Amino acid sequence: MAGYKRENNGPNSEDKALDLFAEMMIEKLEHVREDWRKPWFTEGTMQWPRNLSGREYNGMNAFMLMLHCEKEGYKIPRFCTFDCVQRMNRDAKDKEGNELPKVSVLKGEKSFPVMLTTFTCVHKDTKEKIKYDDYKRLSPEEQERYNVYPRMQVFRVFNVAQTNLQQARPELWEKLEAENGRPRIEDGKHFSFEPVDTMIRDNLWICPIHPRHQDNAYFSISKNEIVVPEKSQFMTGEAFYGTLFHEMTHSTGIEGVLDRIRPTTMGSAEYAREELVAELGAALVAQRYGMSTHIKEDSCAYLKSWLDRLKESPQFIKTTLVDVKKATAVITQKVDRIAQEIERGEREQQKEEATEKDERKLQQEEQMERSDDAQNEEQEEEVHRGFRR
Repeated sequence: MAGYKRENNGPNSEDKALDLFAEMMIEKLEHVREDWRKPWFTEGTMQWPRNLSGREYNGMNAFMLMLHCEKEGYKIPRFCTFDCVQRMNRDAKDKEGNELPKVSVLKGEKSFPVMLTTFTCVHKDTKEKIKYDDYKRLSPEEQERYNVYPRMQVFRVFNVAQTNLQQARPELWEKLEAENGRPRIEDGKHFSFEPVDTMIRDNLWICPIHPRHQDNAYFSISKNEIVVPEKSQFMTGEAFYGTLFHEMTHSTGIEGVLDRIRPTTMGSAEYAREELVAELGAALVAQRYGMSTHIKEDSCAYLKSWLDRLKESPQFIKTTLVDVKKATAVITQKVDRIAQEIERGEREQQKEEATEKDERKLQQEEQMERSDDAQNEEQEEEVHRGFRR
């Protein structure tokens, strides 16, 4: 595996984590360079990495954990700290009150780093510290009275496959397997991802998206619009959405959104870095929704530049993945919101259809009752006529 130049001596835990992330990204990019037609992640759907309680990891950690799962062959992308494993053994009993087997990390297993930003909030006058969650609940005027100091912390995690969870908690293991075993999406020219299709049709993205029958996909900064070929021009639906996610990632960088894109010339280091942000952003977003993506052919020219920057400094991947995290958050939040609205609309439609069905059934019953009443009246009249005769 290719190495890189260390910028300082005596690395701390953050430096060590970045060293590892840089090495993994170098290895991945070299594999992509050998065959750029391969997807960023192995074919097949793997859900977004989460901790054991279900909380999702952010963009940088998510990307590295997926690479870690791919490299080690982990099928369930769920992770836990050593303390989390220990907590599972506290008062662990079954329904009959019997003590459950102890959950433990398997002997010889090595942990993997995740990087989380924590915040210390200190009152400017009293120097009193408060929790960041409490700080976020304050009004803007009250927040002005505090200094907020971010701090990057490194936590070590284990994949559930590195524990005896399958034997000690078989029901939980089966649940995790079921959650991660969703079927791969059906692909092909007719494959559609309704939330994104709705976003395009109803102009719900931060800029207009124009599918046109032509051969280029690009984001125009001057016009603030995305242009892509029509879906029918792509070999698969996944290819269409992967290309679109790439351009959507670019569009998040404009002024007033994430303020990431600066005027630069094509082929420059800044331009190459922005292409890497878009590539990794598209790969993460696609993976989240069960699709696989391949590197854009146009981006292959930047592979050497990306590798050179990584080998010079592992900090490059940190700053890049922080931007990827922010960009993917903008995209997934919008897509998830549209998906929720579609689901809510479908539920309301189902309720309306059920109500209409009940009303039709009631009307039919009332008609049958009236018909029965009329028939009874005719029979009674017939009887009376018989008596009169």
